[in-house]
Amino acid sequence: MLKLTHPLHLLLAALTYLLGASIPAYLGKPFQPLPFALGFFAVFLAQTSMAFLREVFRPHNEPLIEDETPQQKETIRNNLLYTSVGMIATIAVIAFIIHLNFTLALSSFLFLLSSIALVLAYSIPPFHLVNRGFGELILAAHIAYIIPSIGFSLQVGESHRLLTFLIVPLTALALAYFLIVNFTTFPEDQKYERGTLLRRLTWERAVPLHHSLVIFAYIAFALAPMFGFSFNLIWPAFLTFPFAVFQVIQLRAVASGNPPNWKLLTSTALAVFGLTTYFLTLTFWLR
Repeated sequence: MLKLTHPLHLLLAALTYLLGASIPAYLGKPFQPLPFALGFFAVFLAQTSMAFLREVFRPHNEPLIEDETPQQKETIRNNLLYTSVGMIATIAVIAFIIHLNFTLALSSFLFLLSSIALVLAYSIPPFHLVNRGFGELILAAHIAYIIPSIGFSLQVGESHRLLTFLIVPLTALALAYFLIVNFTTFPEDQKYERGTLLRRLTWERAVPLHHSLVIFAYIAFALAPMFGFSFNLIWPAFLTFPFAVFQVIQLRAVASGNPPNWKLLTSTALAVFGLTTYFLTLTFWLR
């Protein structure tokens, strides 16, 4: 059951939420612990329900757990469905509690609503974007864009261009990571005819896209002074640049026919996105 929650996705969601919640303090806004805690719980529930609903509507020819019986599969599906519905209902209750006690700003409401909309569009029919080649994009947008926006807006009740400047390149790095995961699961995805982004694009297009996403992210960070932000604030993001270069080199080698080391490649991609988020978050909390 724990595996079905996708713990790595929950960890990344926690990191990006902390990033969004750290920026208001840097901007001189007082930290509000209760909205922070309620928002953290809400995004945890949203990300978990996204993972659970994906399994509920997984095609019947794909096993949920190893050596499962038909009865076990049906029981697991029903339990995940009921749990997911309860989680989404709890998110609505959390939003209502925040509104009663702190007045839920329009931006906070819209981001929470967007989170639920992405969860449903990602996992349930007739949308089921996870199996239409858009699942990785939805995951990246939810974890790297929507969740930090919720963390930020619950503190200050509005958005800010500094937040947008940071989360756009982070979304690109997140998408690059999920694309790398597609490469590692490609044989199994082919077997079950899953509609992943990689299968939709093909290897020939996916490899250049991956490289472009990584390059775009660091160019965007480098342009901080042009947008009125001090480079001293952004430079910790470049601590992961050597890992990003190594990530591109590894995938390029695989595309050229060299034997892949998938564990090393996925670990590198995870480190690039996760550590970049962590270093930026630490910078804002310390300042």
